[in-house]
Amino acid sequence: MNRPRPVPQDRPRIVVGISGASGAVYGKRMLEILREMEVETHLVISNAARITIASETDFTPADLERIATVTHSNKDIGASCASGSFRTVGMIVAPCSVKTLSEIATGMTSSLLARAADVTLKERRRLVLMLRETPLHLGHIRSMAAVTEMGGIVYPPVPAFYARPATIQDMVDHSVGRVLDLFDLNSGLSHRWQGLQAQAD
Repeated sequence: MNRPRPVPQDRPRIVVGISGASGAVYGKRMLEILREMEVETHLVISNAARITIASETDFTPADLERIATVTHSNKDIGASCASGSFRTVGMIVAPCSVKTLSEIATGMTSSLLARAADVTLKERRRLVLMLRETPLHLGHIRSMAAVTEMGGIVYPPVPAFYARPATIQDMVDHSVGRVLDLFDLNSGLSHRWQGLQAQAD
């Protein structure tokens, strides 16, 4: 007699990459919210990100590592998240530098961050890149198009002013919440548009 296969009960697992672009606060907030939601996080911090974190924030890479469930060295190409057999619901790079975008777009996997993103794409899982760069030249746009054609999502953290943000934290939270929406994870951070009449009320 054929028995139904049991439904896996393991909690969601997401890889979070933090690259050297400005905006490490997005990665930190992402980790905090995912921890609150009891999502297992596997963190990869690039060398450039460590420099950016020191120059623009009051927290340290060690602070981020304490928030994450598991931390992997960016040099560890043999890490669990480097393999497609390691089950995840996807990966978020927050923030994503143009260098990291370009590596992913061209399949350059010399670092764990780029390899994990490549694995996410080849396994047809969700990859979201919170790209931080402006203005953009044609090379940037072509890399964005290449990643999109491969199934990735380029999500620049552009403030949503209809949400009437009062602080930088409000703007960060809204972007983080909208990214998590793409994974069907309702963080409660996003201001939901209800139409002009509801906005007026």
